[in-house]
Amino acid sequence: MKGADAEARAARHLQALGRQVVAQNYRLRGGEIDLVTLDGPVLVFTEVRHRSSMRHGGAAASVTPQKLALMFRAAQSYLLREHGRKDLPCRLEVLTIDGPAETGLVTLIPVE
Repeated sequence: MKGADAEARAARHLQALGRQVVAQNYRLRGGEIDLVTLDGPVLVFTEVRHRSSMRHGGAAASVTPQKLALMFRAAQSYLLREHGRKDLPCRLEVLTIDGPAETGLVTLIPVE
C-alpha cells in the first residue's frame, strides 16, 4: 500500500498545482506510467518515487539512467497509443517523496 499512498499524494500535489490528472498507473508492455497530467496544453509524464528512510539514499537516488530510458519509451508509446502521434507537447518529470508518504518532503525534478 505504500506505493499507492505515495502516488495518491503525488496526484493531489499535482492537482493543487492546477494540473488535470489524465491517467494513473497506465500500463504498457514493459512497464507503466505512474501519472499522466495536463499542465495547460502540455502532457506531463510523472514517475513517483518514495523513500520513507534515507538509509539507502533519498528517493531521487533510486532513479537510474535505465529507469529514465524506460520512462521515455513509455511516454512515446502512450502518445502513439492514445493520440496516434509522438509529436505532441510533453515532458517528463520525477516526483519524489522523502519521509512518510502523507507528510514527507515532495520535490519535482524535471527530466532533461
